[in-house]
Amino acid sequence: MMARRLFARPARIAAIAPYLWMALFFLLPFAFVVKISLSQTAIAQPPYVPVIAIAEGGWAGFKAALAQLSLDNFRLLISDNIYVLSYLRSLTVAAIATAIMLLIGYPIAYGMARLPARWQPVAMVLVIVPFWTSFLIRIYAWINILQHDGLLNKTLMALRIVREPVTWLSTDTAMYIGIVYSYLPFMILPLYASLAKLDIGLLEAAADLGCSRLKAFWLVTVPISLPGVGAGVLLCFIPIVGEFVIPDLLAGSDRLMIGQTLWLEFFTNKDWPVASATAVVLLAVLLIPLLVYQRLQQRQLGTD
Repeated sequence: MMARRLFARPARIAAIAPYLWMALFFLLPFAFVVKISLSQTAIAQPPYVPVIAIAEGGWAGFKAALAQLSLDNFRLLISDNIYVLSYLRSLTVAAIATAIMLLIGYPIAYGMARLPARWQPVAMVLVIVPFWTSFLIRIYAWINILQHDGLLNKTLMALRIVREPVTWLSTDTAMYIGIVYSYLPFMILPLYASLAKLDIGLLEAAADLGCSRLKAFWLVTVPISLPGVGAGVLLCFIPIVGEFVIPDLLAGSDRLMIGQTLWLEFFTNKDWPVASATAVVLLAVLLIPLLVYQRLQQRQLGTD
């Protein structure tokens, strides 16, 4: 009996550990962000009021501080077009970039899955190789490639595709190039993991039943790869919505994404309450695709 209890304790600790991790490193910091989002901007340190300090004011001071909290910052986000347009631009850029990566990454992942077994690890390493270099260095490399006298323009002019250098930097095209290049492995790897499970015998059976290659691909391969598609879309879409570095370095400054707006509010305007409210709304928006994906997964498991 004693031995069972000793073995049960590590199992319970292992089960509780993820929840403790989430509570300490996500829920608790997020609670501070929510509290700041309900505060008001002030020229002070920290730059918001009220500051809840139970040790100084006791329970009465705590209740007085809670009474000063308001939803004014969230109302500002709805009423000011700057924030609304930033959200819409971020969602649009993320959706377009994710769609481009799906179109590019699916054939690559499919080709990797159909390679001989001894070559598949090599292909996977080639996909992961860019991560061996610093993310910031890779983005600055693209600045050198896309600048007016950069490698891309020199190559295009040498091939006589263009007669004069094309303006690439500070455009949406440069931003999409940087985003697709940076996040493409996050699309390829989940797709490859799903497509690698494909049984070739299923395609042969479909062919024996009279299906063409295209129809067999649509009826057999695509359904099997859907979990990888969903995982890849989420892994790309969610971080792209909050992307700051790539739009700031490669795109123009006329239209901001929400990550850039957050940076300006926090570090330039020193408006922590509005920035916190922006972050809270952003997290709420990003929870929607996660909940939709979870619901679809539950339905699939229920039907299986």
